[in-house]
Amino acid sequence: MPDPLVPPVLLEFPAPGVALLRLNRPQATNALSLELQALLSQHFSALGADPEVRCILLTGGDKVFAAGGDINSMAGVGPIDIYQRHTERVWAPIQHCPKPVIAAVCGYAYGGGCELAMLADIIVAGHGARFCQPEIRIGIMPGIGGTQRLVRAVGKAKAMRMALTGQPITAEEAWISGLVSEVVADDQVQAHALQMAQLIAAMPPLAAEQIKEVILAGMDAPLEAGLALERKANALLFASRDQKEGMQAFIDKRPPQFEGR
Repeated sequence: MPDPLVPPVLLEFPAPGVALLRLNRPQATNALSLELQALLSQHFSALGADPEVRCILLTGGDKVFAAGGDINSMAGVGPIDIYQRHTERVWAPIQHCPKPVIAAVCGYAYGGGCELAMLADIIVAGHGARFCQPEIRIGIMPGIGGTQRLVRAVGKAKAMRMALTGQPITAEEAWISGLVSEVVADDQVQAHALQMAQLIAAMPPLAAEQIKEVILAGMDAPLEAGLALERKANALLFASRDQKEGMQAFIDKRPPQFEGR
């Protein structure tokens, strides 16, 4: 039985500027219970607004990322109950988090776990990781972004295959398809993702937030509109102290000290 005193999401601060969120339902392969989703949402809301946090690392641990939704909480319920859960509101703080988010994926990222990983900006996967949208096998379909984000990540042909067959793809296939950013040895995933989070946390946070915002906003915009967003965001950064510090440090040949101002 799970310990009621142990939360389903653990929060750590392993390095300056880095927040680590760890899914913590090992007895249920990190299935995304309603409690876990609500707590994850609360953490992202708080961390997204915390000026001390510059990068968020999301993981399920060394063995499994998340093996999907909690079927026990869905079996036997009706459409109105599912609708009134408003998962779009629960997941909004993750989707709209202004800070860079890295997902460190070992083992299964199935169903809701795959959808959660796709909300990250960077996915570091272990060689043994597997990604899957198996909802069709239990009579439903992806319901928290799996059809929409997956097709944007891997294209129509591969998204259709994954969603219609429910079959998993390997980390290597996911990398070739553009679903993940990098594939490393399983025992190096956590360390490598943390190293990357530290690297990003050392960058000027205003620039990092603008880069993330413009890339995401420009993905579904016409090229000219995206380029206009880019030009204005870049010009805005010239009003920051970090731009002055970064360029002066480059001229002085010294490490910059970014303040997020």
